[in-house]
Amino acid sequence: MTSPSASPSPSASRRTVLRGAALAGVAGVGAAACTGGTGAKGPATPTAPVDLGAAGEIPVGGARLYREQKLVVSRPAEGEYKAFSAVCTHAGCVVTKVENGKISCPCHGSTFDAATGKVLQGPAGAPLPAVPVKADGGKLIAGPDA
Repeated sequence: MTSPSASPSPSASRRTVLRGAALAGVAGVGAAACTGGTGAKGPATPTAPVDLGAAGEIPVGGARLYREQKLVVSRPAEGEYKAFSAVCTHAGCVVTKVENGKISCPCHGSTFDAATGKVLQGPAGAPLPAVPVKADGGKLIAGPDA
């Protein structure tokens, strides 16, 4: 007994398949760019105290990026420190550099003031969140209870 011949099911053309693959690749690259390649998921500020090392590593009037901890710490005056989240408020990218008093985000070009966290150039519309920070025994501690 022979089975009746089934009609061929519609199949995607080669062009449709290639177009879909190309769009998926572009979407993946765009998503990676917005995370800054660091997996910026999680809270923008520490949920526990973070030891950042020697307080003296930041010059008076300067700032330093702690990329792994997702923090930027500035030292406006002797004995005074200010810390901010290093997660851009525009798309969640982790900033990549602090230079000449400016914090720069690589994803869409936002810049922030290293002394205040305020937006200097968009598309970010909100300042970087402030994070408590203190010098304790020559070490910088940031996060809750700092």
